[in-house]
Amino acid sequence: MPEIKVTPLGAGQDVGRSCILVSIGGKNIMLDCGMHMGYNDDRRFPDFSYITQNGRLTEFLDCVIISHFHLDHCGALPFMSEMVGYDGPIYMTHPTKAICPILLEDFRKITVDKKGETNFFTSQMIKDCMKKVVPLNLHQTVQVDDELEIKAYYAGHVLGAAMVQIKVGSESVVYTGDYNMTPDRHLGAAWIDKCRPDILISESTYATTIRDSKRCRERDFLKKVHESIERGGKVLIPVFALGRAQELCILLETFWERMNLKAPIYFSTGLTEKANHYYKLFITWTNQKIRKTFVQRNMFEFKHIKAFDRSYADNPGPMVSLFLCNFLLKCPKCLHNESFDK
Repeated sequence: MPEIKVTPLGAGQDVGRSCILVSIGGKNIMLDCGMHMGYNDDRRFPDFSYITQNGRLTEFLDCVIISHFHLDHCGALPFMSEMVGYDGPIYMTHPTKAICPILLEDFRKITVDKKGETNFFTSQMIKDCMKKVVPLNLHQTVQVDDELEIKAYYAGHVLGAAMVQIKVGSESVVYTGDYNMTPDRHLGAAWIDKCRPDILISESTYATTIRDSKRCRERDFLKKVHESIERGGKVLIPVFALGRAQELCILLETFWERMNLKAPIYFSTGLTEKANHYYKLFITWTNQKIRKTFVQRNMFEFKHIKAFDRSYADNPGPMVSLFLCNFLLKCPKCLHNESFDK
């Protein structure tokens, strides 16, 4: 049996900077190309020198596959394609292709424009990188070349997230990326055809963590918010990532309707607002309940939640504010790392 080689260029015994190099049947595939949110130097990117010490990566890679739009899985993509050098195909789903450049540009603004860092990709590099993207449809078999084929499956987790099956001849590998087997308020559970891959590469961030049921955590959260509002307080909710922001908005919106609450809810403008546009656009990627009620009402058209303005901060009375802190608080998964700079 021919050898299948798996090399983590990032995220090996670590959280963040997901980037796996798979060699199968003479083909080399890069699975994700993420950034480590805990570093501000060269360690933030995967170690591409393992592939080649000098020259571009195009001749060494047959394709790159991105599982979803979170930066720990796609944040190094423009650096890899435009600064290191890669001109081959980059595969991702349609929602990931739509949202990925928004997150990349937002992070670039903070890193370069506000922090003044150098040796970082530009806005034009992000655009040039996205021109190399080939969109994937779920359950569609894509022939990368005469021997290599890939197929994407629904992963839950966030809008557009996909698991992927890679086949070369009789050999196959399945890569999960981040996935969720429990449906939430706007996405379904991960699903894949029955298969017997030679190798399964799975995320395992929370593999040994036992948590309370989601219903209990949501009940406790809503109780604390309600108590604060009843006392006339202001509730500030930092949200660490897109996807979680939409989930919290739906949770609060439903609770406000059920309890007939009048206190205003605000979310940070810009990033979340842009993402909500794509959540409305790609409604077919959401769960069955949201798709069923879409004709009567789009769940992402919130009645009780409005865009935040700085002038609201000093308004008297209770309020709830959700702020996307993807790049200020970093991802909580990274807090498991001793290397994370708190």
